[in-house]
Amino acid sequence: MKKVLFAILAITFSNFVLAQESPTSPTKAVYVELGGAGLPYSFNYDFRFDKDNINSWGMRIGAGGYTVSDGDSFFSLPIMVNRLYGKGPHYFELGFGATFFAFDNSYYEYCIEGYFDQTTGQYVCTTTGSDSYNFILDVDGSPSIMGTMNFGYRRVPVDGGFTWKVNLNPIFNNNGFWPLFAGIGVGYAF
Repeated sequence: MKKVLFAILAITFSNFVLAQESPTSPTKAVYVELGGAGLPYSFNYDFRFDKDNINSWGMRIGAGGYTVSDGDSFFSLPIMVNRLYGKGPHYFELGFGATFFAFDNSYYEYCIEGYFDQTTGQYVCTTTGSDSYNFILDVDGSPSIMGTMNFGYRRVPVDGGFTWKVNLNPIFNNNGFWPLFAGIGVGYAF
């Protein structure tokens, strides 16, 4: 019994000593990401739930979007839970979450088949088609949601400062799965 108690105390004490000896790396970051969970691009805030341990679970929240002159617009809100594994400044990032998005595009219907009605002098469509919105995968409408995953490399300087990341971001929704979506990001860790 004494040996078991001694082993438990030794393990507990060694974990405490190791936790005291490890330098604290920055656990927060702001960055812009092209591609990735924000879909076209996003501005993000990332933080660790354990403020003293960069190798812990954390979360990122972002926003992105655009508007173009022909009336098309897009807004995205990526939310992910993620974890970093590694030793400063090199980390493997693993995460999962969802991106909420809304869009307004120039949706229009067009005539596939029809005939010219001579009595009214107008063309009558019998079969119409329409353009639907998709972002790699078909989307059922706006607003919508896309599931996201994250597998990548993140470089976080031990003392903070310029940080960057590259990721493979598989995306999915009720219409399918696309494993080869990717993203790159640059920002500031603090």
